[in-house]
Amino acid sequence: MWRVCARQARCAAPRTGFGSPAAAPREAPGGPVPAAPPSLARSSHSRARALRAWGPCSASGAVPRVPFLLLQVLGAPGRRWYSLPPHQKVPLPSLSPTMQAGTIARWEKKEGEKINEGDLIAEVETDKATVGFESLEECYLAKIIVPEGTRDVPVGAVICITVEKMEDVDAFKNYTLDSTAATTPQVSTAPPSAPVASSPSLQAPGSSYPPHLQVLLPALSPTMTMGTVQRWEKKVGEKLNEGDLLAEIETDKATIGFEVQEEGYLAKILIPEGTRDVPLGTPLCIIVEKEADIPAFADYRQTGVTDIKPQATPSTSPPIAAVPPTPLSTPTAPSASHPAMPTGAKGRVFASPLAKKLAAEKGIDLKQVRGTGPDGRITKKDIESFVPSKATPALPPTAAMPAPAPGVAAVPTGIFTDIPISNIRRVIAQRLMQSKQTIPHYYLSIDVNMGEVLEVRKELNTILAGGSKISVNDFIIKASAMACLKVPEANSSWMDTVIRQNHVVDISVAVSTPSGLITPIVFNAHIKGLESIANDVVSLATKAREGKLQPHEFQGGTFTISNLGMFGIKNFSAIINPPQACILAVGASENRLVPADNEKGFDVASMMSVTLSCDHRVVDGAVGAQWLAEFKKYLEKPITMIL
Repeated sequence: MWRVCARQARCAAPRTGFGSPAAAPREAPGGPVPAAPPSLARSSHSRARALRAWGPCSASGAVPRVPFLLLQVLGAPGRRWYSLPPHQKVPLPSLSPTMQAGTIARWEKKEGEKINEGDLIAEVETDKATVGFESLEECYLAKIIVPEGTRDVPVGAVICITVEKMEDVDAFKNYTLDSTAATTPQVSTAPPSAPVASSPSLQAPGSSYPPHLQVLLPALSPTMTMGTVQRWEKKVGEKLNEGDLLAEIETDKATIGFEVQEEGYLAKILIPEGTRDVPLGTPLCIIVEKEADIPAFADYRQTGVTDIKPQATPSTSPPIAAVPPTPLSTPTAPSASHPAMPTGAKGRVFASPLAKKLAAEKGIDLKQVRGTGPDGRITKKDIESFVPSKATPALPPTAAMPAPAPGVAAVPTGIFTDIPISNIRRVIAQRLMQSKQTIPHYYLSIDVNMGEVLEVRKELNTILAGGSKISVNDFIIKASAMACLKVPEANSSWMDTVIRQNHVVDISVAVSTPSGLITPIVFNAHIKGLESIANDVVSLATKAREGKLQPHEFQGGTFTISNLGMFGIKNFSAIINPPQACILAVGASENRLVPADNEKGFDVASMMSVTLSCDHRVVDGAVGAQWLAEFKKYLEKPITMIL
């Protein structure tokens, strides 16, 4: 199980809100009282919070002592502080599955203007298209950090500052991301126990929490942008020991265990089981050091988490859509209940990015949806509440649904069933589409006589009786690895600016699992024996089907094999797994008559068809043919694989 240190998650112990009087800057003989450190400012569309202190404040107003664990996370007392009105740092979101950076094409709002819920803030050019970036709450645009026309802005970079009150806009007139460090005083010389001016009590109900850790959702794979909380292994109030499994998270690749590495108590679960598409960095739960602190978090609510909960779907299959009780002979026009959406001069439908994404997932035509946002803009609520009016084809008057026979399960009455798309299935779809759209595929096929392989396999399995069992697929993996050494061009990767020729052969083996296709890797297949390869394949396939593969076991690879021979498929063409240059599609073996130098003039041979899919940018046709010739030689004379 891949360990993830929960202590690496950002800590948060909200003492007071930005807007509370106790959080306002106070002057003292030694200078201004420190406000929230900038490292703890939240950058999201939810309301921001700041940390003023850990633990209860004493009546004397002394700076509270910080527990050792939290000092490690927050840093030494000599860090810099700043004091600004409550604000939100708005980061550049990922507006497409493959987006790494974007261009601010145009700001739709100016500094000082009010932003209403659903208003378009800016137009962002992604790697796919220009997408509108809208606000999810009312605020004022205080400062534009990234000017119009700035190219290659990384995802997550702060692009603007928003505030809740109009009078707070002027405070950010000269604001820059690093201005706090340059303009605010140092407090490193002040000892932790130095007295400060007395302040009003900070023990207002709901504004004070004991020291605690907020465990955030980490990136459990390089391409992960969100995850699904499959199951919580601990309940609220239970003790957490070092190494305990806290939860199982479904990423875009596999389901991975999330462990903690120090003792504590689970005080609050913020994201319930089954919640899908939880963004990275979202608080998952609260952990405290003392069991007595658990009741303080019974009613704890983290701002922003409640926006995720309605998206949670049950783990069971969704209910089947019911047939509308409309007379079969009277089709209903879709526009009757849902007027067409107003479009721009060029036919553009005005909809938020999230609404477009949800509509694409549900197969909804945006032109049939009536928007309730500003200027008729379609929002997420419009998509979720949209019920299409389908015209049911007329049936003959005598047609009737036959009654189910006794003891036979009833046939579903709906006309379709919507199956939720898992994170793994979504990534498979994205990568396959990317491969077919961007890689110039071509295909080479050849037949291989497997007679000697079957004989050698039988002898080896007799020797290994009671131990490992070698399969034909193990011979194919070994022969492919040896052929890649002979023809290294096939063991290469297209890296946009260079062609990377790999010096080791790591064979990815396609394995079908209930949640989708995954390709665990047999590392260094060119130097491994058949028995070692057989053991690796069995172990990896078992882990894949149980969802227990670790990320390094399926990420990478230099060459892929997809074998459908066990299903009786004679031949097929596989889709290349980028950035690899080749994938071998293996069909079933069948007995055929082949010419032979004997009295009959023919013989019966077990022939297997294989098809090599090649990336023409890396592997030319003659090179692919050369690889297949080497592959065929190794299988028809398997003894040559040990030379």
